[in-house]
Amino acid sequence: MIGTVFNCLTILVGSTIGSIFKKGLKKNYQDILMQAMGLAAAALGISSVVQYLPSSHYPVLFIISLAVGGVAGEWINLEKRFQQLVGRFSKSHLAEGLSTAILLFCVGTLSILGPIESALKGNETYLFTNAILDGVTSMVLASSFGIGIAASALVLFLWQGFFYITADTMANVMTEDLLTELSIIGGILILSTGLSILGIKKFKTLNLLPSLLIPVIVFAFKALLW
Repeated sequence: MIGTVFNCLTILVGSTIGSIFKKGLKKNYQDILMQAMGLAAAALGISSVVQYLPSSHYPVLFIISLAVGGVAGEWINLEKRFQQLVGRFSKSHLAEGLSTAILLFCVGTLSILGPIESALKGNETYLFTNAILDGVTSMVLASSFGIGIAASALVLFLWQGFFYITADTMANVMTEDLLTELSIIGGILILSTGLSILGIKKFKTLNLLPSLLIPVIVFAFKALLW
């Protein structure tokens, strides 16, 4: 778990530095930073989809996952519940920033494969690489949304901790094909949050989060049957 702890620390440090810069930034600079983060998120999302979609052996799975997961998320209304929770602590647009941070930090191959490699092989390389990227990203996000971005470190710790602890039991499920499907869906979710930040279209991205569970369930059943 050393890599995960280091990853969380870089987010905390980056968020602190970014929030300090935010206090001295005029609104026009904060606006341009938000536009930059929106464009960056959209670019990362497109890159992930373009990179992994051609490698998919189940080209329809991501469509089914988004449809089923979206309906489930809308029924639970994760977006509204998350905004209400964050609204208890902040009246600003922190909810949008936190949802962006959580998606960027958690929904990625490095953040999933990293803890698995750490648990099974003692290899922390992926997590250390991810930590540097997240540290810089959290700095930029906090300069736009404030110190509240640091809360995403707790979510990341629980996310990576889950994969670390269950690595042994999920080893036969966490195949390259599954990581490919998760990366495709994750890329779409990151793209949607980027478009939301840019004001192009307001997506209920958090309501689509259950989509990530669908490939896991499908591959788990596949592993049991075979």
